[in-house]
Amino acid sequence: MIETPRKRVLLAKPRGYCAGVDRAVQTVEEALKLYGAPIYVRKEIVHNKHVVTTLQAKGAIFVEENEEVPEGSTVIFSAHGVAPVVHDQARERNLKAIDATCPLVTKVHHEAKRFAAEDYDILLIGHEGHEEVIGTSGEAPEHIQLVDGPEGVDAVTVRDPSKVVWLSQTTLSVDETMETVARLKEKLPLLQSPPSDDICYATQNRQQVMKQIAPDCDVILVVGSRNSSNSVRMVEVAVNAGARQGHLIDFAHEIDPAWLDGATTVGLSSGASVPEELVAEVLVRLAELGFADVEEVVTVQERLTFSLPQELKRDMKAAAAS
Repeated sequence: MIETPRKRVLLAKPRGYCAGVDRAVQTVEEALKLYGAPIYVRKEIVHNKHVVTTLQAKGAIFVEENEEVPEGSTVIFSAHGVAPVVHDQARERNLKAIDATCPLVTKVHHEAKRFAAEDYDILLIGHEGHEEVIGTSGEAPEHIQLVDGPEGVDAVTVRDPSKVVWLSQTTLSVDETMETVARLKEKLPLLQSPPSDDICYATQNRQQVMKQIAPDCDVILVVGSRNSSNSVRMVEVAVNAGARQGHLIDFAHEIDPAWLDGATTVGLSSGASVPEELVAEVLVRLAELGFADVEEVVTVQERLTFSLPQELKRDMKAAAAS
């Protein structure tokens, strides 16, 4: 008798919400409770369809620019960060601005300002058009030039090769970033590195566990939205690390059963802006498709948390005291 291969799911951990996303989503929820609807949010608070539609149902209105926010209203800036000009525009329109920028992104902004003040050329490794890159570049536009991957290195020009530093978008692939840095150092041997690694802990942790499980997986599923840089990178990392195929999905119903034909091991994780309930729904769907055996693979425990923005905490404290 031929034994049927055991079908299993390798469930990656860490996965899902990072501290910065948790803080940003909580900021919108608490603002809605405190000030009442509507609360305006400039850009998607985090890059996840489900999170955005859930907050819309509670009274959040997502806009592209401050001009769309009625004068005197409350506006929340997304986790990806904004350029200083956005804060200026908010003041001009008399908006009550709450800044939900991830503190790790804020750290990169501070580094950009400091190096610009010291008259460095700053090479920002990141993806053109990404909100985080736009926000960081806005801190010192005359000093910053974007390097979009290793292929962007050839176009780099600097004023003084001994006074140049690299910074990076926090949600990139660790491997691609270090490949870009290596290429830059070939061209600019005196290139300096930031005082601490800019790629965020959550991005690194989620990519690391993908690398660990990928060689054992016929299929990797990452729950996340297409505009989520860290989710897209997770699929790429998994395939590069040996997974036979990888797919990015927003919801369980998007799983094509044909992906699982002949598969015995499915790897599952989620991007840093994905609530755990979406992963739970995928596990239910996989069980329906014959993959009911779930084994969680844990590489590190995440304990970092960030407090809510000062502006919001101050008003919550005042409301509690009154």
